[in-house]
Amino acid sequence: MTTSQTVVRDDAVLVLVDMQCSLADAMGRREPVVGASALLARCAAVLGIPVIVTRQYPRGLGETVPEVLEAVDSHKPVDKVSFSCLAEPSFRERLEGLGRRQVVLAGMETHICVTQTALALSAEGYAVFVAADATCSRRESDYAVALDRLRRAGVTVTTAESVIYEALGSAGTPEFKAVLELVKAHPLG
Repeated sequence: MTTSQTVVRDDAVLVLVDMQCSLADAMGRREPVVGASALLARCAAVLGIPVIVTRQYPRGLGETVPEVLEAVDSHKPVDKVSFSCLAEPSFRERLEGLGRRQVVLAGMETHICVTQTALALSAEGYAVFVAADATCSRRESDYAVALDRLRRAGVTVTTAESVIYEALGSAGTPEFKAVLELVKAHPLG
């Protein structure tokens, strides 16, 4: 397990959990959450952080939201029916194939798929970071309880910008300038 309490770009993977049209449309905080998730994906591309996109039962919940699809460029989503991403063999295979031990999670819903994935990853020794501003649930009470539960379980609850700047590490580089432009263009939610 990685010992860093901060996101290290060479050891991190961004997982965008079930950011699908039907699900997103039921969320009260859709726009800021989708925006923060897309920002994470764009910055991950600049920083060389791999991104895995999951879809829960896409026949029923639809495709990944356009804003996220645009941010991740080309990808092959991992389709699943299990709530925990780690319970899906193709997800596990893709994650393990990357050889990284930090996972940054964003997505829907916080108290179901995000929490079950975070707890399963943590139990297997991954350092898990949940970007609170890039996750949501239909009910705010479910969202708040899930974040509290994750904190108590040792999962790091943070924000999209914290993840980005931790992975960036320092200013004065071409990557910093590219990331800064992306952050400046992102509306505050």
